Amino acid sequence: MLLITEQLDLHGLTLLAQGRILALQVRRFIQPTHAQALAGQILGGGYQHYLNAPSIGRIGMAFYETEGQPQRMTEYFQQAGDHISELRRRCLPFASPIDVLRCALDERWPAGAHLQTLFGCKMFVGLSRVVEPSVQFLAHHDIFAKDAPETLAALSLHQQFAANIYLAMPEQGGELQLWQQEMAAELFDQMRGESYGIDPALLGEPTVELQPAAGDLVLFNSRKMHAVASSQQRSRLSLSCFVGYRGYHQPLTFWS
Repeated sequence: MLLITEQLDLHGLTLLAQGRILALQVRRFIQPTHAQALAGQILGGGYQHYLNAPSIGRIGMAFYETEGQPQRMTEYFQQAGDHISELRRRCLPFASPIDVLRCALDERWPAGAHLQTLFGCKMFVGLSRVVEPSVQFLAHHDIFAKDAPETLAALSLHQQFAANIYLAMPEQGGELQLWQQEMAAELFDQMRGESYGIDPALLGEPTVELQPAAGDLVLFNSRKMHAVASSQQRSRLSLSCFVGYRGYHQPLTFWS
């Protein structure tokens, strides 16, 4: 269910798209020494917290946070370009790892890959996420059709993947936990109540549990339940986005 490789290629992406693997881990997608330097530069500029998941830090704004509210959606789209530029600025003199991923997907996927457009506007890509020590990322799923209901962009997806590039990881803890089963949106919303997620213990043992190293890239099916274990050492930093698959002969799209 987990494929570990040394490079991002069409074979691994195809296996993921076909559902033959649950996750794809690319070791050293960026050099660990670069990852360490980038982590310091990115965190050095400070960060905020999710509006609807206040225990999790972030730089940039996730579309998930808009919750269909017109004012938040306007803010998201107005700031999308600035947030992309801000990540690039914090990464200098290195390239933004998200830009590296965007180019790699475009080059390797036969139909190419491009930034997702929604409501005639370009979306943001490249969310920096900070999970602080002793904080557990609760079990949840990410489904574009819940965040952008009744839109062609969301309804046309065959699969939705999460892509995480890890820049800082603790030596122990912080494992990414994945479950093979999907949970109906209605049941998940009922179980989580006002929270963004549920206790992972309610799902039993994860199907896959992995501890990426700094510099690794992991892609997995975000429609399935996933969580992050807590650590007691240092903050865990990753750059993340979603990748949308609409068929082998259609371009991939990405957004945060």
